[in-house]
Amino acid sequence: MSLTVIVTGATSGLGAQATRALAAAGHRVIMACRDPARARSVASTIKGDLEVRAIDLADLTSVHAFATHLDEEVDVLINNAGVMGVPRGTTADGFELHLGVNHLGPFALTALIINRIRGRVVTVTSGLHHLGRLPADLSLPLRRYHRWPAYSRSKLANLLFAYELQRRLAASGRRTISVAAHPGVTATEGQRRDTSLQGKLLAGGRAQPPEMGALPLLYAATAPDITGGTLIGPDGFLQRNGHPAVVRSSRRSHDPALATRLWNFSEHATGVRYPPLV
Repeated sequence: MSLTVIVTGATSGLGAQATRALAAAGHRVIMACRDPARARSVASTIKGDLEVRAIDLADLTSVHAFATHLDEEVDVLINNAGVMGVPRGTTADGFELHLGVNHLGPFALTALIINRIRGRVVTVTSGLHHLGRLPADLSLPLRRYHRWPAYSRSKLANLLFAYELQRRLAASGRRTISVAAHPGVTATEGQRRDTSLQGKLLAGGRAQPPEMGALPLLYAATAPDITGGTLIGPDGFLQRNGHPAVVRSSRRSHDPALATRLWNFSEHATGVRYPPLV
């Protein structure tokens, strides 16, 4: 069966590889990207049913515009786009860049189109979520900025969101499910750009190619036996590489009270409240 899949951040790395694989399998892919010209250039190298649409997850106005112009139902949303280990910065709406792009943007996008998603929401996280901590007051700016703790915090937020979304979907009786995926240690553009010793140590060894790193995302998006509220990652040592399998995440990522606190903060910060799930 052919699916319609939205892939955010489809111009490079995992997003581009997932797009290639989905298109090759006969699925229709909406490439949701910050740079439409670059996305069209990538699309020209891929055979299949592709459409490029603009979205900048660092700008909630852009997120709203994308959702407004989505006048069709889709089967799968893959929340893939993100930033990794970048210097201190803020989004157009004043959020710390990692939390804003990696969590708050996808949180708002998913809320705005959730009742148009028939199948599943896949949220991409990272093994570095194990190092993530959420401060008591998420509205306060970070006193000291360190890029890897900031990144890890956003990846923990991805998992808390994915699991809480599943709880809410299940409580509403929806057939749509929420699943998380992580690529292990993969040679994405973000990792290649980081040449610091800290970045290399956190990466945890030799990186596998994007073709392997994208497999957990593809499995989470299309495998018929997936259940909601699971995490798909590599089955190798410490989930760094290998083939897709259901894997474990940190105890903190399963904390429902923490998830509720993050959810309430995210709705307040973005001004986007989840509609009744129908």
